[in-house]
Amino acid sequence: MMTVVGVRFKTAGKMYYFDPQDFDLKLRDLVVVETARGTECGEIVMERREVEDEEIAPPLKQVLRPATERDRRILAENKEREAKAFEVCKKKIAEHRLKMKLVQAEITFDRSKILFYFTADGRVDFRALVKDLASVFHTRIELRQIGIRDEAKLCGGLGVCGRPLCCHTFLNDFQHVSVKMAKEQSLSLSPTKISGTCGRLMCCLKYEQEAYDHLLRVTPKYGAVVETPEGKGTVVDNNLLTGTLKVKLDKRPDAAPLVINRKQVKLVKDGKLKMSKQELEALGDIE
Repeated sequence: MMTVVGVRFKTAGKMYYFDPQDFDLKLRDLVVVETARGTECGEIVMERREVEDEEIAPPLKQVLRPATERDRRILAENKEREAKAFEVCKKKIAEHRLKMKLVQAEITFDRSKILFYFTADGRVDFRALVKDLASVFHTRIELRQIGIRDEAKLCGGLGVCGRPLCCHTFLNDFQHVSVKMAKEQSLSLSPTKISGTCGRLMCCLKYEQEAYDHLLRVTPKYGAVVETPEGKGTVVDNNLLTGTLKVKLDKRPDAAPLVINRKQVKLVKDGKLKMSKQELEALGDIE
């Protein structure tokens, strides 16, 4: 077991473990630590606790010090410099006529490097741009191409629910989501209904999927053959949340379907969730 604290460098970013040494550190305290990128300043998001050795990626680096007033001043100055660097880079991109969209500029705490994040439809030859930026800023320049999900995470915004984007506020990593999840949750398969601000499937499809997985196991699907108190029939509709089934009885094929609870039927042969070719083609670009 090792004693660690959790430090995060970006909002909703990944948490990293550090050795707290003998410092009295509380939640939301700013600390200066040594990372692979150099000296960085981050926020305590997990107080001192013991974790298994297997959870730690060696070597465990130490907290150098709680942030001082000078450190806080450097952070504020870096924010101002990032805004100026963003505008300079944006202007240089236009001058070089590169087909790329600048998303964010980031200056490391020790000012040894400036990172520019951008999106583009394909690969971009930005070698001349890097040389031009290096001659302006006289420091190490790094350009990173990111996806549109990452762009939404960095920039933030409001989702269709009216709340700030999950990826920008609390999701450390992107959830694996698929069109199948939307189908299983009986959601509209219209791309405008199930895609987020980034244009990809909404991360929140994952939140209730475990409950739906359980309900799908205990609820006969569309097309399933079941035995009811009134005879054998085929499921023509179901409601996973209420457990209500509509069963077309074999002995009364022209009558209205029997409405019954899943607990009152015995499964003979289950059905399968199917997606039409048209649905797959329409939704293929948003996963």
